[in-house]
Amino acid sequence: MLSRLVNFLRACWRTSSDRGSDAAGRQDGLLWYKDIGQHLNGEFSMAVVQANNLLEDQSQIESGSLSTLESDPLGTFVGIYDGHGGPETSRYINDHLFQHLKRFATEQQSMSVDVIKKAFQATEEGFFSVVAKQWPMKPQIAAVGSCCLVGVVCNGTLYIANLGDSRAVLGRRVKATGEVLAIQLSSEHNVGIESVRQEMRSLHPDDSHIVVLKYNVWRVKGLIQISRSIGDVYLKKPEFNREPLYQRFRLRETFRKPILSSEPSISMHELQPYDQFIVFASDGLWEHLSNQDAVDIVQKHPRNGSARRLVKAALLEAAKKREMRYTDLKKIERGVRRHFHDDITVVVVFLDSNLVSKASSANSHSLSLRGGGVNLPAKTLAPCAPT
Repeated sequence: MLSRLVNFLRACWRTSSDRGSDAAGRQDGLLWYKDIGQHLNGEFSMAVVQANNLLEDQSQIESGSLSTLESDPLGTFVGIYDGHGGPETSRYINDHLFQHLKRFATEQQSMSVDVIKKAFQATEEGFFSVVAKQWPMKPQIAAVGSCCLVGVVCNGTLYIANLGDSRAVLGRRVKATGEVLAIQLSSEHNVGIESVRQEMRSLHPDDSHIVVLKYNVWRVKGLIQISRSIGDVYLKKPEFNREPLYQRFRLRETFRKPILSSEPSISMHELQPYDQFIVFASDGLWEHLSNQDAVDIVQKHPRNGSARRLVKAALLEAAKKREMRYTDLKKIERGVRRHFHDDITVVVVFLDSNLVSKASSANSHSLSLRGGGVNLPAKTLAPCAPT
């Protein structure tokens, strides 16, 4: 009897201590994960695997009040920021975008497309100021930028805003068959897509080299694959496209208007009871998994560990493409690992219809969590070119 009681107490202690240590997620080598957590409208799962020497992906989930007054509107905010050329821009977005969104939501006393658009604009302008200040000492910061994917669930409405090629995919149950279909919610801005190349050509009709096929990859001015971003000031303001910026980033001719845009594509979706979950992820995941692959993996397994499971599936595919074992891929250090796959960030947000439709108190599931990784201070910019 006594031994049973001791075992029972040990189990309780282990469960309690595990919960405490898991509050901010766990680290396993280059993998950071939070297998399950609670947000205002249901549960979530989150995972990040690092490939770059400095983690360029940044991410966050915030839930509760979406205003600075800790009152209405209430909801859940998800951000995926896939940096390139270094981590400075994605880190800046992680520190400022949500705060701007809360400020504008407070002013308007609601969530709206206009609130999100203003938050993106304020973040872009803020980073411009950082570049202007640091340019004399650190000019290469002008060539650092980030994709920016945001999802906001508020009052039964899902807002999706995007710059670049991260992606949000909805898993929706079909009532007649019970299967869960993948529905892409975000618009992507990568010139590998024909319609994006056409958009760039129409915006820059006098520039026959606005998009160039280089080493079998389409790039804007032969430099970068995405057409919209935060940062990348060297392609938005001509005064930052000159010496002492590295020559490979400098254009031969000056430009009169911004080449890249910071105008996000924003859409609204009224959530339905058959909307099961949303997968938010940087393009590191989508390079290896299709939309339906990702939805199937989430749907066919328990919620706990969903994001980590998606990351592993992508890494298995990356290893397979290089004809190597997954266990060997995991042993490769950050930096060298980038030759095999990109940083990968995944947030799976589960939608419990009874919680999505109800207004809860801000304190019921207040949450603020950032995706982890081996975040070393960046003394110098990462020496890789933007992608």
